[in-house]
Amino acid sequence: MTTETKAAAKGGAWLVEGTGEIFTPERLSDDHRMIAQTAYEFMTNEVVPVIDQLETKDWDLARRLVAKSGELGLIGTDVPEDLGGIGLDKAASIIVGEAVGRSASFATTFGAQTGLSIMPILSVGTEAQKQKYLPRLASGEILGAYALSESGSGSDALAARARAVKQADGSFVLSGEKMWITNGGFADVFIVFAQVVEASGGDPAFSAFIVERAFPGVSNGKEEHKMGLHGSSTTPLILQDVKVPAENLLGEVGRGHKVALNTLNYGRFKLAAMCSGGAKMAIGQAAAYAASRKQFGQPIASFGAIQHKIGEMTAREYAVESMIYRLCGDIDTALSAEPAGNLPAVIEEFAIEAAMLKVAGSEMIDYVLDENVQIHGGNGFVKDYPAERHYRDARVNRIFEGTNEINRLLVPGMLARRAVKGTLPLIAAAKALQAELMTPPSTALGTPEPPNLRTERALVAGLKKLALAVLGTAMQTYGEKMGDQQEVLSFTADIVIETYSAESALLRALQAEKEDAQRAALHAAAARVAVHTAAGRAETAAREAFGAMAEGDNLRILLAATKRWLKATPANLVADRRALAEETGRRKKYVFEVL
Repeated sequence: MTTETKAAAKGGAWLVEGTGEIFTPERLSDDHRMIAQTAYEFMTNEVVPVIDQLETKDWDLARRLVAKSGELGLIGTDVPEDLGGIGLDKAASIIVGEAVGRSASFATTFGAQTGLSIMPILSVGTEAQKQKYLPRLASGEILGAYALSESGSGSDALAARARAVKQADGSFVLSGEKMWITNGGFADVFIVFAQVVEASGGDPAFSAFIVERAFPGVSNGKEEHKMGLHGSSTTPLILQDVKVPAENLLGEVGRGHKVALNTLNYGRFKLAAMCSGGAKMAIGQAAAYAASRKQFGQPIASFGAIQHKIGEMTAREYAVESMIYRLCGDIDTALSAEPAGNLPAVIEEFAIEAAMLKVAGSEMIDYVLDENVQIHGGNGFVKDYPAERHYRDARVNRIFEGTNEINRLLVPGMLARRAVKGTLPLIAAAKALQAELMTPPSTALGTPEPPNLRTERALVAGLKKLALAVLGTAMQTYGEKMGDQQEVLSFTADIVIETYSAESALLRALQAEKEDAQRAALHAAAARVAVHTAAGRAETAAREAFGAMAEGDNLRILLAATKRWLKATPANLVADRRALAEETGRRKKYVFEVL
């Protein structure tokens, strides 16, 4: 089960290179749809009916559900068949993630198993480690957890104080306390990060280990009292002189940061998929409620203000969904081109896109669920309706897998590093753009664009120029100290994310004419809303960024260029949102659902 073959893309290259066709939900195969059906039926029949019971901290039930999902092959999509999995492509993993996203608590338990426990062992584990742990993790026989954070080292994970003292026989003795460990109350195996020190002293080396609960000295603290996710276990992990065999070192001493970062990169991608699945569910619930709730003698779904909300919710989900599947296709293509499918190298290649998706997905679902509560009115604020639970459960997504603030700083930082190394031709592109800025605007007509979504094509082209201009100006202005300018970096990240989002939505809509002809007009409506609103937000961010970096004539030139790049005749987005809302109301679900 694979996506179609094409030349492998490079992370970040879309910003300076032309983009052809992308992988979209409309291109999912029959095999993809079969596993989607399995996943959705499992969630509908097994998980959703027992969410209230899960929220009583019934961890035996949680274990049984994970085991059931393992029997169905849902855990092992990333795991090769010879290691107990079913060895599917990343599109299958994303499909399962979307389905599981319908229950945030179970999705958290499931994600800690599939992304945070399995992936580190699959990526850097020895053959013996893979044979010992992966079949049982993939089947759900044993459950895993990921222990990186500490009370004093959340975002700054490499500052961990947990210690692993190396012994003369090659084993390690681990001591310390990890915090906020998902599955902490019942996991059998933990991926633990600690600073390795020699018994004789020396500089610490951040490293990863596979630690079993059965090892003497391993215990967990009390369950955290959380705002949401009441149906998932979150506890401290306590390590008291835990002797860990030498063969349970995961990767190499001093290379724990590579294990942690690659695991988080893939986790960010899968978290976005779970957010997408949760948003689709909430859009359907909002539409159904709006159709049934009457005020002033008519369903509130007929009111323009409600149609605006549902239409905007749909357009934002459409953009994020388009980003997810686009990246999914690029990852699968790159994996097929890599010798032996070098997953760590491929995931690292697309670390920029993974960070962008984490931010976009978590903030999109926050918007969708906030509006879902608003559409439900007073009923959205009480536990009688699921809108209240969804709202609370989603808030942590902006903290999970690296806070959104950290991920925003990563995006321009990684782009700048690749530019300096020469692995991305950003500097040449920025210089060409600078020359363009100093040249009077051309009055030549140029090559005419095809008529469909012509304005939106021009806006996306302008967004790419704007992203390059802001990033290039920041690199030129601050040089090696650019990392200290967190506000400017955050604005830059927002513009880059808006650009990737807008282009992904546009490319999907353009392909829909031949791949989803019945809904091509709705695709175009969603893309128009996504592109025009992205351009508006990007322009605001650019004005802030340029205002911080430039002044005088230079500032005037940059602002004039921004206005020129994003100049467009306003589209009738009111009509577009109404069209999306009306079709959502008719279907009582997210209108672009293909599974």
